[in-house]
Amino acid sequence: MTNHDPISLTTVSAAFIQDWLDALRSCCPPDVMGSLLRRSGLQAGPMMPGQRITLNEIARLYQLAAPETGDEMMGLWSRPIRPRALQHLVTVQREAGSLTSALYRFSTYWNLLLDDFRLDLHQDGGDLELALTPYEPETRPQRFGHMLLLKLAHGLLSWLGGFELPVSEVRFAFARPMFAADYAVVFPCPVRFAAPRTSIRFDPRHFTRPVARSPAEATAFLERAPLDWMFTGSRAHTCSLQVRAFLYGAAWQSCQLPEAATALKMAPRTLNRRLRQEGTSFQDIKDALRRDMAIRALQQGNDSIEQIAFETGFSAPANFHRAFRKWTNRTPGSYRI
Repeated sequence: MTNHDPISLTTVSAAFIQDWLDALRSCCPPDVMGSLLRRSGLQAGPMMPGQRITLNEIARLYQLAAPETGDEMMGLWSRPIRPRALQHLVTVQREAGSLTSALYRFSTYWNLLLDDFRLDLHQDGGDLELALTPYEPETRPQRFGHMLLLKLAHGLLSWLGGFELPVSEVRFAFARPMFAADYAVVFPCPVRFAAPRTSIRFDPRHFTRPVARSPAEATAFLERAPLDWMFTGSRAHTCSLQVRAFLYGAAWQSCQLPEAATALKMAPRTLNRRLRQEGTSFQDIKDALRRDMAIRALQQGNDSIEQIAFETGFSAPANFHRAFRKWTNRTPGSYRI
């Protein structure tokens, strides 16, 4: 993904990674944990309500924490996943003769390593479903861990197929969280909550013959992990991301809902209804876009805060500071790298 991509520009709420941070703290001394957070660009102290996290910060924390902890799943499961495990998984996947075979290999591989649950692969109607079945009832579902494992399955299949593989549905065995909208950045499909089991479903009619991947491509895939397999590049699965992509390529400051509806070939009332069903609105999407544009500019550019305020539609820096604090519970200066 490039810096000019409206999806890679997206941020997620701090609550989205809280389970992961809790798991990391259980296997890191406080000084190591503080160092990991600082080096990844995150605050060393408690995350503030409303704080936003960039996808690059998540990727950096993953890349730092996996070798630091000696666990490639960084405390998410009861048994550590030793170094080079993911490298061996990619090698196993590269040798699959079909995407169905790759999905089966994925399930059997993890069933050798995990003590928390088993991965069951079965046909359900026309779909192939990969489901997580706990060996014992979980007292508290590991939300980030469940997401990460399902997304790894999807990301590896997409890499092998040479395109982002469509997903029929994702289900999670935990209640709908306040940050449910963040899952749209991860999965190109409907996401359901409070399901009997966590699972991901594929229509095998979309499966293609795997692309022959070289060792060099596998190395590049692993070096960029988790960016190449965790965050979706899809534009078609939710109206909100379609609107966001349209606004990013348009004169977004003056653009109104009827213009977006015309671009998406639907009536304004239809677009408004679909956005409500996704728990958002046209104005919310515009505000989130300029928030994330501001965060990106603060982290990666050299423009002054005053210039960034002007470019994101604020008439005065003071208004930008107030809005930014409301969005993130942080000052604009705290996002400077």
